[in-house]
Amino acid sequence: MTTVWAGPDGRSLLHRASARAKVVALVAFAAVVVATPREWFIAFAIYGAGVISLLVIARVPPGTVVRRMLIEVPFVIFALVLPFVATGPSVQIGPLSLSVAGLWGAWGLLVKAALVILAVVVLVSTTDPRRIVLALGSLRLPHQLTSIMGFMLRYLDLIVGETARMRTARESRGFTARGPRSWRVLAQGVGVLFVRSHARGERVHLAMLSRGFEEPGRP
Repeated sequence: MTTVWAGPDGRSLLHRASARAKVVALVAFAAVVVATPREWFIAFAIYGAGVISLLVIARVPPGTVVRRMLIEVPFVIFALVLPFVATGPSVQIGPLSLSVAGLWGAWGLLVKAALVILAVVVLVSTTDPRRIVLALGSLRLPHQLTSIMGFMLRYLDLIVGETARMRTARESRGFTARGPRSWRVLAQGVGVLFVRSHARGERVHLAMLSRGFEEPGRP
């Protein structure tokens, strides 16, 4: 279903926008969110409404947003601990004595991390990863870093495909991961995957050198 925000190809305006502009906007948004005092509740509400509106415009499924927001779990755990370990005046909430400074710190950490991660979800959901790498290169990010990112994206797909083939081979032989007894087989599979990935990387490196590639930083 198309909307006024979608083009003739069915993609939203955010999908068709410049990757470079989206990366710059993300960095600027993150800087503004981090610099906003944690007491400015209305500002955070406005930021949240804006990011959610972009997710709706981009038609990102809620399930995808939830899965990608799982990266915030470490921040949530740390925020839950803050009210118990922070010093200073405390407030009694039921049987718990919580630090006021810790509560404020937990709120600021959670809301800022959530907003920035949601903005990142907007970027990665509307932009091809290779376009993001090219955008970072055009923004004068070190060439060595963008090259590593490019290779990572290229060979991550290969590793995922190799993992899927290994899983299919195990299942075709009747293997089912049930209980600790299956851990040995899974560990062996991880080891084999590492060896194959390392060997593939060595072959690619030698092929690059044979074509005149020069390693940065080497004479």
